[in-house]
Formats: sequence, structure tokens, C-alpha cells
Amino acid sequence: MIGGGNGLYTRFLAALALSVLAVLAVVAVVLHRQEVMRSEVLDLGKQSMHALAFDRLAERSEAAAVELAGGLVNPLYYFDLDEIGVLLRAALRQPDVAYAVVYDNDGAVIHDGSRDIRTYGQVMDDPMAFEVVTARAPHVQVSDAVLDVAVPLYIGEVRLGGLRMGYSLASVTDDERRAAASMGGRLEVIGQRHAGWIVALMAGLVLLAVGLGVLVQRALVRPVRQLADAAREIEAGNFIAELPDSQRRDEVGDLMRAFGRMRESIARHDRDMRRMAYTDSLTGLANRLAFREALDRRLMELHGAGRQLALLFADIDDFKRVNDTLGHDAGDEVLVQFANRIRETVDRLGGEGAVLARFGGDEFVILAESPYSGDGIRDEAGHLAETLVAELNRPIVVGGRQVFLGTSIGVTVFPDDAVSAAMLMKNGDIAMYQAKVAGKNCHRFYSRAMDQAVERRVRMEQDLRGAWERGELSLAYQPVYRLEDRRLAGAEALLRWQHPEQGAIAPSVFIDVAEQSGLIETLGPQVLRAACEDAMQWRRDFPGSDLFVSVNVSPRQLRSGDLAALVDQMLAQTGLPAEGLHIELTETAVIGDEVRVSSLLARLRDAGVKVWLDDFGTGFSGLSHLRRVPVDGVKIDRSFVADVLRDPDDLALTTAIIAMAHSLGITVVAEGVEKEGQYDVLRERGCDLAQGYWLGHPMTGHDFRGLLS
Repeated sequence: MIGGGNGLYTRFLAALALSVLAVLAVVAVVLHRQEVMRSEVLDLGKQSMHALAFDRLAERSEAAAVELAGGLVNPLYYFDLDEIGVLLRAALRQPDVAYAVVYDNDGAVIHDGSRDIRTYGQVMDDPMAFEVVTARAPHVQVSDAVLDVAVPLYIGEVRLGGLRMGYSLASVTDDERRAAASMGGRLEVIGQRHAGWIVALMAGLVLLAVGLGVLVQRALVRPVRQLADAAREIEAGNFIAELPDSQRRDEVGDLMRAFGRMRESIARHDRDMRRMAYTDSLTGLANRLAFREALDRRLMELHGAGRQLALLFADIDDFKRVNDTLGHDAGDEVLVQFANRIRETVDRLGGEGAVLARFGGDEFVILAESPYSGDGIRDEAGHLAETLVAELNRPIVVGGRQVFLGTSIGVTVFPDDAVSAAMLMKNGDIAMYQAKVAGKNCHRFYSRAMDQAVERRVRMEQDLRGAWERGELSLAYQPVYRLEDRRLAGAEALLRWQHPEQGAIAPSVFIDVAEQSGLIETLGPQVLRAACEDAMQWRRDFPGSDLFVSVNVSPRQLRSGDLAALVDQMLAQTGLPAEGLHIELTETAVIGDEVRVSSLLARLRDAGVKVWLDDFGTGFSGLSHLRRVPVDGVKIDRSFVADVLRDPDDLALTTAIIAMAHSLGITVVAEGVEKEGQYDVLRERGCDLAQGYWLGHPMTGHDFRGLLS
């Protein structure tokens, strides 16, 4: 019995020992699996958070860069560095934006957002620069510290350059590190607590161990796995993914509630980002990105349906004058009022499903669809465009002042003009430009001939680059005479272009191209230097003649702010006395910034350079400028001189201009003297100087020297 008892006892002890060993083994296995599971959950959480944060940053960054690039096309095309700087500085103020750069097709920096453009002209040579410069579509690159987004800028088929924005990854990395550390710490605490429970009860019943394992499974593993599943759903964009019950009051409950708050925060930020990405912040209208998506979607729906739609591109005429004269706050108010008028008109006449968007700046785009097949959309779009022109032509009251502006509208029709969104938008822009060429404040439908006109203008701009170096551009000189004794007093320098294929090109054509493309800032100093050199040569060859040369300065050169320094430099290099140079400015170039312009002109006059106001009488304010802007002379516009012999009003106005100018000590020059009678009348009225075909045609420098001899 003892032996049997001992045997049973032994077997009991053995069974007990085996049970203990089994429990220990199970505990060891459970602990091991728990550690593995914790590591997997932590890694999965890190990966999910990283992918979610990085993808959202990439999407937001690309959307923001594309939107900014849309606003930069026109300023870059017109080489408006001020407007480019305003847009880049606004972008640099956004969170996590490390840099924002506009560059040309060679990778040289045009603007870096700084006030003085410290890196202007520098070629980007960082490791990511090659792909940035060669990109033909939005392109995203990533380094350890920055996410780089490059967006090429196109106008039509012509690539102007590109926009490059860098977003710092430091905040994303820090957020991931803190979230991972928090999640790891909580999982570590939970694991240690449950491990303690298991170790404390491992000497107990196996059933309790099994129950403890079930408890761990239900209380920890399953909620974490559910959180991981929910994280994957959120990563896929499903922000309403079901989460585990968060009524628990332990660490896992805290984790689940924190995860829920994180989901709500991400969903809220996603909504905000979408609203920012698809809405114009000033007017509340759809922006370029939202409009493009709506247009693509509408074109897919209409494919093969036999129905039409029209795009109307509306651009405010001379809007820059509002910003220059009344300030940007007033300009914003004008844009809001314009947007409201357009919205009301589109709601009334645009039909169901019409879409209105602001493309940036002063450009608005309307999508109108005809519910029927046929050509009715052209009549509907034309009626809408006419109504918009009339509505937007009414004065706007801003700050107690009435502002009168017009609108140029271009209209293109699908599928008659194009079938793709890109071509429709290009055609609408071309039609809008033609409306401006036609005199502004009107609308024009796109036609194939417009493409040719745009191509000719682009080709002319390309040919104009380097034309001075190739010897195609030259100066002609029109004599200026004193009316009192008909003695030669000087000459006006006029730029001429002899194209190798097209022959002589009208100055009004190529100078307008040079102004809009920014080439005038290169040609202006070259013309000024050549004119000063010729005038100095006249003085050397004909001592005592003291002839002056007058040079026209464009509004763009005047806005650059360094005109006085440029004039000083040219006079010093050529040796021409300051009194031998006359600077001519148009009256419209002075309007809008008279304080700064007056300071600039005062510097020129203090140096001895004469300043003349050209085309006098055709601007906005006429004689009022003579009281506020320091000038030495005015040139009566040829439109008044042409009719002094037959129109008493023009004669009276011309006489009044001469008398008023003389009362202020200002010299008067008459342009366009083409008849002897005009010369006699002007001399009788006391006009000081005159030029025109009756006195002398514009001539080459060689012929002018012959006139002197």
C-alpha cells in the first residue's frame, strides 16, 4: 500500500511537476508570443502612421504646389517679379514650407521669395535639381530632410520654367517618433502588467491560466488588432472605420479613445485640406484644381453623348491699376464684388450644372452645359458673355470711390473647338487674349486663326531675343526744331527692327511684345547707351551744337526703381553731359505711384537730366500731373496737333496746354507737325519745340550726321 501510495504520490508529484512544467512552458510560450505580438503591433502602428502622415503630406504639398503654379503662369509670362514674390512669400508662410523657388528652363533661379532675390540667376545644382528642371509634369522627390515638389509652368505649349517647393519632414518625423514612443510605452506597460498576473497565478490551476490567456486575448490582443485594422482603413481614406468599444477605463481604453480622437483630427484636417485645395480663399469660389476635376468629369460624361458645353474665360481689364492706385485691400474688395456679380449672373443664365471658378488673380472661368444636342450652346454662351460684360462694366464702389473696369471674355466650345480639357482651357485663354487685343470689354469666340496669331506672337518674342546683338535692331533719329527760329535743337531716338525674313516690323508691334515679355528691361539700357554715345559723338564732331537726344522709357523700366542709377551710369560711361539727355515718359506710366515716381524724377532732374511727359493730354488726369510730378517739358499728343487747323476745340485745347505749361515754367513740344499751317499756328501760340514729317522724317544715325553737316 505504501509502495502503491508512494507510487500514486509519486505519480501525483510527477503529474503535478509535469503540470507545473506544462504551465511554465505555456507561460513561457504565452510570454514569448505576447512579446512578439507587441513588437508586431508596434511596427505595424509605426508603418501605418508613417504611411498615413507621409502620403497626406505628399498629397497636400503637390496640391498646394499645383495651385500656386497656376497663379504663377501669368506673372512669369510677363516677368512680373513683384507678383511672383508676393505669391512665393505667401507660400513660404505656410507651415513646414522650407523653400519656394521659381526657375527658368535652364534651372536658373528667377525668384526665391526673398525681398532682394538673393539667388537670382543662380543655377540650381543640388542632387534633386536635374529631375526638377527636366520634369514635364508635377514631380515629387524625397530626401532625408525634405519633400521636394516641382511643377513645370506652361502657357499653351510653351514651357516658361517651373515652381519648386520644399516641405520639411522634421515635424512629420517628430510626430511619428512621439506617437510610436507613446504607443510602445503603453503596450510595454500593459504587457508587463499582464505578465505579472500570469506569473502570480502560474502555480494555480491550469484552467485559471487558460482563462487568463483568454482574458489577455480579449482584453489586449483583439482590441489592438482591431485598432490596426481601423488604421489600415483610415490609411485607405475611410475615416468612418469602426473602432472597438472605448468605454473601458484602463490603458487600452485610453489608447482606443486616443486613437478615435486621432481619427477625428485626421478626418477634420483632411476636410480642411480639401476645402483649401479646392476653394479660393478670397471669393469662396471653386479654384483651378476643383474646376479642372469638374471639367474632366463632365467631359467623361459627355463623351459620345452628342451634347455640348462652353468654357468662358473672363479677365478683368486693367485690374493692376486698381492695386496700384487704391491698394491691394481695395483690389481684393473689387475681386469679391466681381465674383458676386459673376455668380449672380451665372446662377441666372448659366443653366443647371454651371460651374464658376476663380483661376487666381483677376481671372474667372465658367463652365456652361447645354442639356440639348445641337448648336444652341453658342447662342447661350454668347448671351451669357454679353450679359457678363454689361454687368461687370457697371461701376464698383470701393472705399467711397467709384471704380470703372471692363472685362474681356474668351469663349470656347466642346467638342467643336477641342475634346480635351487641356486644349479647351488653352483655347479659352487664347480667345480671351484676342478679346483684349480687340479693345477689351468685349467677348470673342475661339477660332483656328487665333492659334496662328498666338504662334506669331510667341515666335516674334523668340526672334526679338538677341536681335540687338545680331544687329537687327537699330536707332533712328527724328529731328526736333525750335519753332522760334526753326533751328535744330535735338532728336528723338526711335527703335527700329529689320527682321531678316519679315522685313521692317512696326515699333508698336514689337515694343508691345518686349513690354509684356520683360525684354524691354534688357533693350532699354542698350537703347539708352547707344543714344548717349551718338549724342556725344555729335557734340565732338560739331562743337557748339549742344544737341540733345530724347529717349523713351517704358513703364516697366520706371517700376524697376533703378532708372536714376542706370542714367548716371550711362552718362558717366559715354561722357555725355546730363543736359544733353532728355527722358520721355508716358502720362499713364506715372499714374498709380506718383509719390515714388516723383522722387525718382526729382533725382534725374537734380542730376541735370531733362524729363518730358510724352503723349500729353491722352492720359487719365491731364494737366493735374503738372502740379504733382516734376517734369521739364510736355509733348502735345499728335491727335491734337492734327486738327488744330480745322477743329476750334483742338486749337483751344492746344493753346490752353501751352499757356498752362508756360505758366509753370514747362517747355512745350508738339508732335506730328505735318503741314506748314500747323507749324505757323503752333509758333504763333508760343510753342517751344516741334517734330513731325514736315520738319523731318526719322532717319538713320548716318543721315542725321549729314543733316548736321
